Amino acid sequence: MQYRTMPKNGDALSALGFGCMRLPMREGQIDEARAIAQIREAIEQGVNYVDTAWPYHGGMSEPLLGKALRDGYRDRVKLATKLPSWLIHSREDFDRFLTAQLERLGTDHIDYYLVHSLNGGAWDRLQALGVRECLDQAQRDGRIVNAGFSYHGLSADFARVVDAYPWVFCQIQYNYLDEHNQAGTAGLHYAAAKGLGVIVMEPLRGGNLGGTPPPAVEALWREAAQPRTPAEWALRWVWDHPEVTVVLSGMNEEAHIRENLAIAETAVPRSLTPDELGLVARAGTTYRALMKVGCTGCGYCMPCPAGVMIPNSFEGYNQMHMFGGGESAKFVYALRLSGQLTHTGPGYASQCIACGACLEKCPQQIPIPEMLAQIAAEMEDAAMPQRLAAALQLFKKQA
Repeated sequence: MQYRTMPKNGDALSALGFGCMRLPMREGQIDEARAIAQIREAIEQGVNYVDTAWPYHGGMSEPLLGKALRDGYRDRVKLATKLPSWLIHSREDFDRFLTAQLERLGTDHIDYYLVHSLNGGAWDRLQALGVRECLDQAQRDGRIVNAGFSYHGLSADFARVVDAYPWVFCQIQYNYLDEHNQAGTAGLHYAAAKGLGVIVMEPLRGGNLGGTPPPAVEALWREAAQPRTPAEWALRWVWDHPEVTVVLSGMNEEAHIRENLAIAETAVPRSLTPDELGLVARAGTTYRALMKVGCTGCGYCMPCPAGVMIPNSFEGYNQMHMFGGGESAKFVYALRLSGQLTHTGPGYASQCIACGACLEKCPQQIPIPEMLAQIAAEMEDAAMPQRLAAALQLFKKQA
Protein backbone atom coordinates (compact mmCIF):
# COMPACT_ATOMS: atom_id res chain seq x y z
CA MET A 1 0.00 0.00 0.00
CA GLN A 2 1.14 3.51 -0.80
CA TYR A 3 0.87 5.99 2.09
CA ARG A 4 0.69 9.75 1.91
CA THR A 5 1.25 12.22 4.73
CA MET A 6 -1.45 14.44 6.22
CA PRO A 7 0.44 17.77 6.26
CA LYS A 8 -0.66 19.26 9.57
CA ASN A 9 -0.36 16.18 11.79
CA GLY A 10 2.04 13.83 10.02
CA ASP A 11 -0.38 10.91 9.85
CA ALA A 12 0.63 8.34 7.22
CA LEU A 13 -2.67 7.57 5.50
CA SER A 14 -3.31 4.91 2.90
CA ALA A 15 -3.68 6.45 -0.54
CA LEU A 16 -6.83 4.34 -0.90
CA GLY A 17 -9.58 4.96 1.62
CA PHE A 18 -12.63 2.76 2.11
CA GLY A 19 -15.86 4.70 1.58
CA CYS A 20 -18.92 3.24 3.27
CA MET A 21 -21.60 5.03 1.24
CA ARG A 22 -22.25 2.19 -1.23
CA LEU A 23 -21.87 -1.03 0.73
CA PRO A 24 -23.05 -4.36 -0.76
CA MET A 25 -26.79 -4.89 -0.53
CA ARG A 26 -29.07 -7.89 -0.15
CA GLU A 27 -32.86 -7.73 -0.27
CA GLY A 28 -32.84 -3.97 0.21
CA GLN A 29 -30.52 -3.98 3.25
CA ILE A 30 -26.77 -3.88 3.78
CA ASP A 31 -25.35 -7.37 3.34
CA GLU A 32 -23.79 -7.19 6.79
CA ALA A 33 -21.54 -10.26 6.71
CA ARG A 34 -20.19 -9.44 3.27
CA ALA A 35 -19.66 -5.75 4.03
CA ILE A 36 -17.78 -6.50 7.25
CA ALA A 37 -15.60 -9.05 5.46
CA GLN A 38 -14.81 -6.53 2.70
CA ILE A 39 -13.88 -3.76 5.12
CA ARG A 40 -11.69 -6.05 7.22
CA GLU A 41 -9.95 -7.52 4.18
CA ALA A 42 -9.13 -4.01 2.94
CA ILE A 43 -7.67 -3.17 6.34
CA GLU A 44 -5.63 -6.38 6.27
CA GLN A 45 -4.24 -5.23 2.91
CA GLY A 46 -3.13 -1.88 4.29
CA VAL A 47 -6.12 0.48 4.07
CA ASN A 48 -6.09 2.60 7.22
CA TYR A 49 -8.65 5.33 6.42
CA VAL A 50 -12.35 4.46 6.54
CA ASP A 51 -15.09 6.99 5.88
CA THR A 52 -18.79 7.04 6.65
CA ALA A 53 -21.50 9.60 7.52
CA TRP A 54 -24.74 9.97 9.46
CA PRO A 55 -27.15 9.54 6.49
CA TYR A 56 -25.38 6.80 4.51
CA HIS A 57 -27.57 3.75 3.89
CA GLY A 58 -30.45 5.43 5.68
CA GLY A 59 -28.46 5.73 8.89
CA MET A 60 -27.18 2.15 8.90
CA SER A 61 -23.63 2.71 7.61
CA GLU A 62 -22.19 3.99 10.90
CA PRO A 63 -23.53 1.06 12.98
CA LEU A 64 -22.27 -1.41 10.37
CA LEU A 65 -18.82 0.17 10.36
CA GLY A 66 -18.79 0.06 14.14
CA LYS A 67 -19.30 -3.70 13.97
CA ALA A 68 -16.62 -4.09 11.30
CA LEU A 69 -14.09 -2.28 13.49
CA ARG A 70 -14.53 -4.59 16.48
CA ASP A 71 -11.99 -7.28 17.36
CA GLY A 72 -9.04 -4.92 17.19
CA TYR A 73 -9.69 -3.35 13.80
CA ARG A 74 -10.54 0.04 15.30
CA ASP A 75 -6.95 0.49 16.47
CA ARG A 76 -5.66 -0.13 12.94
CA VAL A 77 -7.50 2.70 11.19
CA LYS A 78 -8.20 6.40 11.18
CA LEU A 79 -11.98 6.69 11.39
CA ALA A 80 -13.82 9.47 9.59
CA THR A 81 -17.46 10.45 9.84
CA LYS A 82 -19.46 13.62 9.33
CA LEU A 83 -21.69 16.05 11.19
CA PRO A 84 -25.03 16.26 9.31
CA SER A 85 -24.88 20.02 8.86
CA TRP A 86 -28.43 20.35 7.48
CA LEU A 87 -29.85 18.92 10.74
CA ILE A 88 -27.98 21.29 13.05
CA HIS A 89 -30.15 24.08 14.46
CA SER A 90 -28.38 24.72 17.79
CA ARG A 91 -25.17 23.99 19.69
CA GLU A 92 -27.07 21.27 21.53
CA ASP A 93 -27.70 19.53 18.21
CA PHE A 94 -23.95 19.36 17.60
CA ASP A 95 -23.33 17.48 20.82
CA ARG A 96 -26.41 15.32 20.38
CA PHE A 97 -25.35 14.07 16.95
CA LEU A 98 -21.70 13.61 17.89
CA THR A 99 -22.68 11.60 20.97
CA ALA A 100 -24.99 9.41 18.89
CA GLN A 101 -22.26 8.86 16.28
CA LEU A 102 -19.73 7.79 18.89
CA GLU A 103 -22.26 5.27 20.16
CA ARG A 104 -23.12 4.02 16.67
CA LEU A 105 -19.46 3.55 15.84
CA GLY A 106 -18.56 1.99 19.18
CA THR A 107 -15.70 4.38 19.85
CA ASP A 108 -14.78 7.22 22.19
CA HIS A 109 -13.27 9.44 19.51
CA ILE A 110 -13.46 10.28 15.81
CA ASP A 111 -10.04 10.66 14.19
CA TYR A 112 -11.26 12.76 11.25
CA TYR A 113 -14.56 14.58 11.78
CA LEU A 114 -16.05 16.52 8.88
CA VAL A 115 -18.76 19.14 8.73
CA HIS A 116 -20.78 17.49 6.01
CA SER A 117 -21.73 18.88 2.60
CA LEU A 118 -20.79 22.51 3.01
CA ASN A 119 -21.40 25.35 0.62
CA GLY A 120 -21.01 29.04 1.32
CA GLY A 121 -24.49 29.57 2.69
CA ALA A 122 -24.44 26.45 4.86
CA TRP A 123 -21.15 27.52 6.42
CA ASP A 124 -22.48 31.00 7.17
CA ARG A 125 -25.53 29.50 8.91
CA LEU A 126 -23.42 27.08 10.98
CA GLN A 127 -20.98 29.79 12.00
CA ALA A 128 -23.88 31.84 13.33
CA LEU A 129 -24.93 28.83 15.40
CA GLY A 130 -21.46 28.53 16.95
CA VAL A 131 -20.09 25.51 15.11
CA ARG A 132 -16.54 26.81 15.41
CA GLU A 133 -16.77 26.80 19.20
CA CYS A 134 -18.37 23.35 19.15
CA LEU A 135 -15.52 21.96 17.07
CA ASP A 136 -12.98 23.60 19.39
CA GLN A 137 -14.58 22.07 22.48
CA ALA A 138 -14.89 18.60 20.95
CA GLN A 139 -11.19 18.68 20.07
CA ARG A 140 -10.22 19.86 23.55
CA ASP A 141 -12.13 17.04 25.23
CA GLY A 142 -10.86 14.42 22.80
CA ARG A 143 -14.09 13.41 21.09
CA ILE A 144 -12.66 14.75 17.82
CA VAL A 145 -8.99 14.55 16.89
CA ASN A 146 -8.95 16.39 13.55
CA ALA A 147 -11.59 18.74 12.16
CA GLY A 148 -12.39 19.08 8.47
CA PHE A 149 -15.22 19.61 6.05
CA SER A 150 -16.66 18.12 2.88
CA TYR A 151 -17.56 20.54 0.15
CA HIS A 152 -20.34 20.58 -2.43
CA GLY A 153 -20.65 24.28 -3.17
CA LEU A 154 -19.61 26.86 -5.71
CA SER A 155 -15.94 27.26 -6.52
CA ALA A 156 -16.19 30.96 -5.58
CA ASP A 157 -16.98 30.10 -1.93
CA PHE A 158 -14.42 27.36 -1.39
CA ALA A 159 -11.43 29.54 -0.44
CA ARG A 160 -13.33 31.49 2.19
CA VAL A 161 -14.50 28.26 3.86
CA VAL A 162 -10.91 27.02 3.87
CA ASP A 163 -9.82 30.28 5.51
CA ALA A 164 -12.65 30.44 8.05
CA TYR A 165 -11.32 27.86 10.52
CA PRO A 166 -8.02 26.07 11.30
CA TRP A 167 -9.07 22.95 9.44
CA VAL A 168 -6.71 19.98 9.24
CA PHE A 169 -8.24 18.63 6.05
CA CYS A 170 -11.05 18.92 3.54
CA GLN A 171 -12.90 16.52 1.29
CA ILE A 172 -13.76 17.45 -2.28
CA GLN A 173 -15.33 15.81 -5.29
CA TYR A 174 -12.59 15.43 -7.88
CA ASN A 175 -12.15 13.43 -11.06
CA TYR A 176 -11.28 14.11 -14.67
CA LEU A 177 -14.81 15.36 -15.37
CA ASP A 178 -14.83 17.78 -12.43
CA GLU A 179 -11.68 19.84 -12.91
CA HIS A 180 -13.77 23.03 -13.01
CA ASN A 181 -16.76 21.93 -10.94
CA GLN A 182 -17.26 22.69 -7.21
CA ALA A 183 -13.80 23.08 -5.61
CA GLY A 184 -12.10 21.79 -8.76
CA THR A 185 -8.41 21.90 -9.52
CA ALA A 186 -8.15 25.49 -8.28
CA GLY A 187 -9.63 24.44 -4.93
CA LEU A 188 -7.34 21.43 -4.69
CA HIS A 189 -4.31 23.65 -5.13
CA TYR A 190 -5.62 26.32 -2.76
CA ALA A 191 -6.34 23.86 0.07
CA ALA A 192 -2.94 22.22 -0.34
CA ALA A 193 -1.20 25.61 -0.34
CA LYS A 194 -2.91 26.36 2.98
CA GLY A 195 -1.53 23.14 4.45
CA LEU A 196 -4.74 21.11 4.37
CA GLY A 197 -4.78 17.45 3.53
CA VAL A 198 -7.19 16.71 0.70
CA ILE A 199 -9.47 13.68 0.70
CA VAL A 200 -11.02 13.01 -2.70
CA MET A 201 -14.53 11.62 -3.08
CA GLU A 202 -16.26 10.48 -6.26
CA PRO A 203 -13.06 9.66 -8.18
CA LEU A 204 -15.21 7.51 -10.50
CA ARG A 205 -18.10 10.00 -10.47
CA GLY A 206 -20.62 7.69 -8.89
CA GLY A 207 -19.13 4.68 -10.70
CA ASN A 208 -19.79 6.13 -14.14
CA LEU A 209 -16.09 6.31 -15.01
CA GLY A 210 -15.37 2.75 -13.91
CA GLY A 211 -17.91 0.76 -15.89
CA THR A 212 -18.08 -0.17 -19.53
CA PRO A 213 -17.37 3.09 -21.37
CA PRO A 214 -19.27 4.47 -24.35
CA PRO A 215 -17.81 3.33 -27.69
CA ALA A 216 -16.20 6.72 -28.32
CA VAL A 217 -14.35 6.58 -24.99
CA GLU A 218 -13.48 2.90 -25.41
CA ALA A 219 -11.82 3.79 -28.71
CA LEU A 220 -9.65 6.34 -26.91
CA TRP A 221 -8.51 3.88 -24.26
CA ARG A 222 -7.47 1.47 -27.01
CA GLU A 223 -5.00 4.08 -28.23
CA ALA A 224 -2.97 3.83 -25.04
CA ALA A 225 0.45 2.19 -25.16
CA GLN A 226 -0.21 0.80 -21.65
CA PRO A 227 -3.60 -0.97 -21.49
CA ARG A 228 -5.65 -0.11 -18.40
CA THR A 229 -9.24 -0.52 -17.26
CA PRO A 230 -11.46 2.59 -17.23
CA ALA A 231 -11.39 2.55 -13.41
CA GLU A 232 -7.61 2.46 -13.38
CA TRP A 233 -7.36 5.43 -15.74
CA ALA A 234 -9.70 7.45 -13.52
CA LEU A 235 -8.01 6.53 -10.25
CA ARG A 236 -4.49 7.01 -11.57
CA TRP A 237 -5.46 10.45 -12.85
CA VAL A 238 -6.52 11.54 -9.35
CA TRP A 239 -3.55 9.94 -7.61
CA ASP A 240 -1.23 11.64 -10.11
CA HIS A 241 -1.86 14.90 -8.22
CA PRO A 242 0.63 15.25 -5.35
CA GLU A 243 -1.83 17.48 -3.46
CA VAL A 244 -4.20 14.51 -2.98
CA THR A 245 -3.79 12.70 0.34
CA VAL A 246 -6.45 9.98 0.16
CA VAL A 247 -8.80 8.81 -2.57
CA LEU A 248 -12.06 7.33 -1.29
CA SER A 249 -13.62 4.47 -3.19
CA GLY A 250 -17.11 3.17 -2.46
CA MET A 251 -16.05 -0.43 -2.99
CA ASN A 252 -18.70 -3.16 -2.77
CA GLU A 253 -17.38 -5.88 -5.07
CA GLU A 254 -14.45 -8.06 -4.05
CA ALA A 255 -12.91 -7.86 -7.50
CA HIS A 256 -13.09 -4.07 -7.42
CA ILE A 257 -11.41 -3.96 -4.02
CA ARG A 258 -8.55 -6.14 -5.27
CA GLU A 259 -8.17 -4.00 -8.38
CA ASN A 260 -8.15 -0.74 -6.42
CA LEU A 261 -5.62 -2.08 -3.93
CA ALA A 262 -3.30 -3.09 -6.75
CA ILE A 263 -3.60 0.29 -8.46
CA ALA A 264 -2.94 2.15 -5.20
CA GLU A 265 0.44 0.46 -4.82
CA THR A 266 1.97 2.06 -7.88
CA ALA A 267 -0.14 5.16 -8.69
CA VAL A 268 2.33 7.66 -7.28
CA PRO A 269 2.21 11.38 -8.06
CA ARG A 270 3.32 12.49 -11.51
CA SER A 271 3.60 8.94 -12.82
CA LEU A 272 1.36 9.48 -15.86
CA THR A 273 3.16 10.54 -19.02
CA PRO A 274 2.17 13.66 -20.98
CA ASP A 275 0.62 11.43 -23.64
CA GLU A 276 -1.42 9.60 -21.02
CA LEU A 277 -2.61 12.84 -19.45
CA GLY A 278 -3.64 14.04 -22.89
CA LEU A 279 -5.58 10.84 -23.47
CA VAL A 280 -7.49 11.25 -20.20
CA ALA A 281 -8.27 14.86 -21.12
CA ARG A 282 -9.72 13.70 -24.43
CA ALA A 283 -11.81 11.09 -22.61
CA GLY A 284 -13.18 13.79 -20.32
CA THR A 285 -14.12 15.97 -23.26
CA THR A 286 -15.87 13.04 -24.91
CA TYR A 287 -17.82 12.14 -21.77
CA ARG A 288 -18.95 15.70 -21.22
CA ALA A 289 -20.29 15.80 -24.76
CA LEU A 290 -22.31 12.61 -24.16
CA MET A 291 -23.68 13.07 -20.64
CA LYS A 292 -26.96 14.89 -20.22
CA VAL A 293 -27.05 15.21 -16.41
CA GLY A 294 -24.04 15.66 -14.13
CA CYS A 295 -25.45 13.42 -11.37
CA THR A 296 -23.16 11.25 -9.20
CA GLY A 297 -25.99 9.25 -7.64
CA CYS A 298 -25.25 10.53 -4.11
CA GLY A 299 -28.97 10.58 -3.24
CA TYR A 300 -28.87 13.83 -1.24
CA CYS A 301 -31.94 14.97 -3.21
CA MET A 302 -34.00 12.16 -1.73
CA PRO A 303 -36.62 11.53 -0.56
CA CYS A 304 -38.74 13.32 -3.11
CA PRO A 305 -42.15 14.53 -1.81
CA ALA A 306 -43.74 13.25 -5.03
CA GLY A 307 -41.95 9.90 -4.90
CA VAL A 308 -39.67 10.48 -7.90
CA MET A 309 -36.60 8.23 -7.91
CA ILE A 310 -34.42 11.13 -8.96
CA PRO A 311 -30.96 9.49 -9.17
CA ASN A 312 -32.43 6.47 -10.98
CA SER A 313 -34.13 8.74 -13.49
CA PHE A 314 -30.87 10.55 -14.21
CA GLU A 315 -28.91 7.32 -14.42
CA GLY A 316 -31.27 5.85 -16.99
CA TYR A 317 -31.22 9.03 -19.03
CA ASN A 318 -27.44 9.29 -18.99
CA GLN A 319 -27.08 5.62 -19.85
CA MET A 320 -29.23 6.07 -22.92
CA HIS A 321 -27.25 9.04 -24.18
CA MET A 322 -23.80 7.75 -23.29
CA PHE A 323 -24.22 4.27 -24.71
CA GLY A 324 -26.74 4.79 -27.48
CA GLY A 325 -29.12 2.03 -26.38
CA GLY A 326 -32.35 3.97 -26.78
CA GLU A 327 -34.98 1.24 -26.66
CA SER A 328 -33.12 -0.96 -24.19
CA ALA A 329 -32.51 2.02 -21.89
CA LYS A 330 -36.22 2.88 -21.98
CA PHE A 331 -37.02 -0.76 -21.24
CA VAL A 332 -34.81 -0.72 -18.12
CA TYR A 333 -36.14 2.71 -17.10
CA ALA A 334 -39.74 1.48 -17.26
CA LEU A 335 -38.95 -1.50 -15.06
CA ARG A 336 -36.62 0.05 -12.48
CA LEU A 337 -38.75 3.10 -11.81
CA SER A 338 -42.00 1.16 -11.66
CA GLY A 339 -41.16 0.11 -8.09
CA GLN A 340 -42.72 -3.28 -8.72
CA LEU A 341 -39.50 -5.16 -8.05
CA THR A 342 -38.78 -3.34 -4.81
CA HIS A 343 -42.38 -2.78 -3.65
CA THR A 344 -41.71 0.91 -3.15
CA GLY A 345 -44.22 2.35 -5.58
CA PRO A 346 -43.50 4.10 -8.87
CA GLY A 347 -40.88 6.84 -9.09
CA TYR A 348 -41.04 8.11 -12.66
CA ALA A 349 -39.75 11.50 -13.71
CA SER A 350 -43.25 12.50 -14.78
CA GLN A 351 -44.38 12.43 -11.14
CA CYS A 352 -42.37 15.60 -10.44
CA ILE A 353 -44.57 18.46 -9.24
CA ALA A 354 -41.75 21.06 -9.49
CA CYS A 355 -41.94 21.81 -5.76
CA GLY A 356 -38.22 22.60 -5.70
CA ALA A 357 -37.48 20.70 -2.48
CA CYS A 358 -34.60 18.92 -4.20
CA LEU A 359 -32.84 22.01 -5.53
CA GLU A 360 -31.20 23.21 -2.32
CA LYS A 361 -30.07 19.69 -1.46
CA CYS A 362 -28.32 18.85 -4.73
CA PRO A 363 -24.51 19.06 -4.39
CA GLN A 364 -24.18 19.32 -8.17
CA GLN A 365 -26.69 22.22 -8.39
CA ILE A 366 -28.61 20.41 -11.12
CA PRO A 367 -31.89 22.09 -12.18
CA ILE A 368 -33.69 18.90 -11.19
CA PRO A 369 -37.34 19.72 -12.02
CA GLU A 370 -36.32 21.04 -15.43
CA MET A 371 -34.28 17.92 -16.15
CA LEU A 372 -37.04 15.60 -14.92
CA ALA A 373 -39.49 17.23 -17.32
CA GLN A 374 -37.05 16.63 -20.15
CA ILE A 375 -36.55 13.01 -19.09
CA ALA A 376 -40.28 12.38 -18.86
CA ALA A 377 -40.79 13.73 -22.35
CA GLU A 378 -38.03 11.55 -23.79
CA MET A 379 -38.27 8.33 -21.76
CA GLU A 380 -41.99 8.02 -21.03
CA ASP A 381 -43.58 7.74 -24.45
CA ALA A 382 -46.77 5.96 -25.41
CA ALA A 383 -45.01 2.59 -25.56
CA MET A 384 -43.88 2.63 -21.92
CA PRO A 385 -46.79 0.49 -20.59
CA GLN A 386 -45.92 -2.20 -23.13
CA ARG A 387 -42.25 -2.05 -22.16
CA LEU A 388 -43.13 -2.44 -18.50
CA ALA A 389 -45.42 -5.38 -19.15
CA ALA A 390 -42.73 -7.10 -21.22
CA ALA A 391 -40.07 -6.40 -18.61
CA LEU A 392 -42.19 -7.81 -15.79
CA GLN A 393 -42.98 -10.88 -17.86
CA LEU A 394 -39.30 -11.42 -18.54
CA PHE A 395 -38.52 -11.02 -14.86
CA LYS A 396 -41.08 -13.65 -13.95
CA LYS A 397 -39.58 -16.08 -16.41
CA GLN A 398 -36.14 -15.62 -14.88
CA ALA A 399 -37.31 -15.91 -11.28
